[in-house]
Amino acid sequence: MQMLPAQYVLVAIPLNMFSSLIIASLIAPPVNISDEADEVDVKEVSEAKSFFEAMGNGALDGGKIALIVAAMLIAFIASLELVNWIISSIFAGVTLQQILGYVLAPIGFLMGIAPGELIQTGGIMGTKIITNEFVAMLELEPLVGELSEKTVGIVSVFLTSFANFASIGIIAGTVQGIDSEKGAAVSKFGLKLLIGATLGSILSATIAGLFL
Repeated sequence: MQMLPAQYVLVAIPLNMFSSLIIASLIAPPVNISDEADEVDVKEVSEAKSFFEAMGNGALDGGKIALIVAAMLIAFIASLELVNWIISSIFAGVTLQQILGYVLAPIGFLMGIAPGELIQTGGIMGTKIITNEFVAMLELEPLVGELSEKTVGIVSVFLTSFANFASIGIIAGTVQGIDSEKGAAVSKFGLKLLIGATLGSILSATIAGLFL
C-alpha cells in the first residue's frame, strides 16, 4: 500500500534536511564552545563491561523504546477520537480536523494550495500535527485522485516529517526511559521542538510548491 506518491517523499527528504538547518539556526543560533566542552567521554556513555553486556543493554533499551512508541501512538490516536467525540456531541457533525482545517487554511494558501482545497487539506495537516504523519497519510490517500497535482505534492512534502505531538512525546519518552535527567530536559523544550519542526515542514512544502 502506497500512502504517498514516492516522488514527493524523495523530494521531501533533502528539502527537510536543509529546512531543518535553516529553522534550527534561527531558533537556536550556533554558539562557540571550548574544545573541552565539546568532547564526549565514551566511558560516561555506557557502563557495559563486555560486548555481550552491551548487547543485552541495547536489547533492553530497544524494547523500552518499542513499548514507548506503541503506547504514545495509541494514546494520541485515542485522544484524537475522544476530542472528536466531545466536539461532535456539542456541535453536530463538526470534527477537530475541520476546525484545524480553517485554522491552517491561511498557511496552506501561503504554501500554494488551491483556495478550493484549503479546508480539506488543512484538516489533514492538522491531523498530522496533533496525532502523527501516518494517520494523516491515511486521510490523504483516498483524496489523491480528487485533489490537484500541486496540492498533493505540497501536502505530501508537508506530511513527510515527524513534526507532531506524538513524535515529540515519543522522543521525550524514549530519552526518559534511557536517562531520566536528560528526558526532563527534552520535555522542557518539547513545544519549541514542535514549533521548529512544523516550521521546517512548512518551509519544505512551500519550496516544493514553487516548482509544481
